[in-house]
Amino acid sequence: MKLDSETTVLLTGANGGLGEPIARELAARKVKLALVAYPGAGLGRVKEEVEAMGCRSLTVQFDLRNRDDLPSLVSTVTRELGPVDVLINNAGVEYTSTYHELGEAAIRDTLLVNLEAPMMLTWLLLPGMLERKRGHVVNISSLAGMARPAYQEPYSATKAGLLGFTGSLRATYRGTGVSASAIVPGFVEAGIYARLKESVGHSAPPLLGACPPERVARAVVRAITQDQGEVYVSKYPVRPLLMLSVLSPLLGAWITRVTGANGFFGKAVEGMRRRRQKTGVKGP
Repeated sequence: MKLDSETTVLLTGANGGLGEPIARELAARKVKLALVAYPGAGLGRVKEEVEAMGCRSLTVQFDLRNRDDLPSLVSTVTRELGPVDVLINNAGVEYTSTYHELGEAAIRDTLLVNLEAPMMLTWLLLPGMLERKRGHVVNISSLAGMARPAYQEPYSATKAGLLGFTGSLRATYRGTGVSASAIVPGFVEAGIYARLKESVGHSAPPLLGACPPERVARAVVRAITQDQGEVYVSKYPVRPLLMLSVLSPLLGAWITRVTGANGFFGKAVEGMRRRRQKTGVKGP
């Protein structure tokens, strides 16, 4: 699918660690860009940056947990920028914790933002895309959805769900002019990973190395323009290891453990507990 000044893109999580590089990469194609985020801190700065690149944009502060208001979000973007051609489900929440210590709200928020909102936004936008025979949905998944690391139950489940959702969409709408892609990054030097490093006190183990967010942004554009189904983005090639995990779940669990992923997330949980004890703040 071609990205140009006639293309309207709706990008959620537009002010986050991945959102800003994705917005810049899209702005270089001069698309019309709806920048959606909650809370909206920093959205104005992103808008100024992309418009300086010649991109027409709209900022919308919107909480994706408000499922009943999703149609109004679509209506606002359509009214201001035109029918949405590309939906990029980038917004996400993540709680690193032992599962039994998570609050109900944390589990619910993860399901709503990471999985339900992308599915419902896609459902709302698909009829128009199919009528125009033009559209693409990009879901930002994660290697956590395949590697299934410890202390990541809701996040891992929702990211795995996005992979299944994307694959089914591609199969259902093949040949209609509408397609879907899943971007599957590992650790990225932004957002969630920055917070985890702070809690642990050091970077992830070498085998899990992080990649720059700009690399993920380029993968998003490539997935749209080349209609790629799944795009893996990590510092080192991980697909062979993931294929071994599919063949043998026991081997996959062993790989996740020996690469240090479980230990890294476990140390993050310990670091967060220590910080809460010092500050008296309950969590997560």
